[in-house]
Amino acid sequence: MLNLLRKNTIVAGILAIIRVYIGYEFLHAGYGKITSGGFDASGFLKGAIASSTGEHPAVQGWWAKFLEQVALPNADLFSFLVQWGEVLVGIALILGLLTNFATLMGMVMNFSFLFSGTVSTNGQMILLAFFVLVAGANAGKFGVDRYVMPYVRRNFAAKGHHKQGTTSV
Repeated sequence: MLNLLRKNTIVAGILAIIRVYIGYEFLHAGYGKITSGGFDASGFLKGAIASSTGEHPAVQGWWAKFLEQVALPNADLFSFLVQWGEVLVGIALILGLLTNFATLMGMVMNFSFLFSGTVSTNGQMILLAFFVLVAGANAGKFGVDRYVMPYVRRNFAAKGHHKQGTTSV
């Protein structure tokens, strides 16, 4: 099964469709936040923190502490990161550019929304993204990664393997 996901050309085409769908969803959400003018995540954060109490809390206490102590005091930064993160992940996935990294960042955002008590399409997007991530390079086969990844491997992976010359004393 793993070999099928990572090597099959037909599966690469299906993964491209899934990748573009996820990318569109992120781009659409982020673009809407940017163009609406005043996106502010503080209301969402306060709602998530409020959902951490009661008999059956929707948000776990450890996550609510993070939101209360880190995210809410830095709501402006998190607002910026959410809207531009969604746009950049969307563009990267649609183009098939740095597909694995973009998919991973999209999953981080979706898990953050789930941890904050929002269900929406986040679970579905995580499930689809899981297949894209596991497929590795095959998910970007029909995208810009086809041209970018050989360059990245050639120029950046080589820097980790410096040739050691011999020196005479």
